[in-house]
Amino acid sequence: MTDIYISEIFGPTIQGEGHLIGKPTVFVRVGGCDFRCQWCDSLYAVDAVHRPSWERLDSETIFARINALTNNQPILVTLSGGNPAIFDFSTLIDLGQKAGFHFAMETQGSIVKDYFRLLDYLIVSPKPPSAKVNIDAEKASQLLEKTLASHPSPQLKIVVADAADYAFAKSIHQQYPHIAMTLQPCNPFAHEPTVNLEQLNERLKWLLAKTIADEWYNVKLLPQLHVMLWQNERGV
Repeated sequence: MTDIYISEIFGPTIQGEGHLIGKPTVFVRVGGCDFRCQWCDSLYAVDAVHRPSWERLDSETIFARINALTNNQPILVTLSGGNPAIFDFSTLIDLGQKAGFHFAMETQGSIVKDYFRLLDYLIVSPKPPSAKVNIDAEKASQLLEKTLASHPSPQLKIVVADAADYAFAKSIHQQYPHIAMTLQPCNPFAHEPTVNLEQLNERLKWLLAKTIADEWYNVKLLPQLHVMLWQNERGV
């Protein structure tokens, strides 16, 4: 039996990002990550200083908590982090799917697991230059390719903070034009108590102008819906 470090389990709420935006979900957020992104909006699930607040739970306990939140009603379960790919979720996925639940995982594509094929949705978010992660570009590219090949219909989501990030996103799209991609403006206020929503709107408008100028029409541009509703509040 494999235990999983859990930072928080909450919901039902809505998915605030990517192609599943607006869909009711329960979040299972792991503690632990192999990256440390400059603008990470969930450092409490990444930085080891927060480890004492994480729980070590088995799959049965996690599933029981999900059921308690939904009153045993099936829902989309979003596995997030940190990086959930660190852990083995195959047992939880099996338990949930037998009961009618669906599972989505959000990961950066740095760790590949065989059980990814069991997921209903695999959302891969390769980190752009502004994230300032310490990984060799060629190695990152190879891992991304393996991650995308591990699922029959993966999705891509890329955070864009500036022109370099936009160029990075375009290069990924050129490599994988058949994979659905979402672009999301970076939230520069992730480590602050309040968010300047007007500035976030301007970032989205800038991103829209870039894609239109480039006639890049087969991509989705989306804000973080949860930030618009609750700013940087946790557990919603």
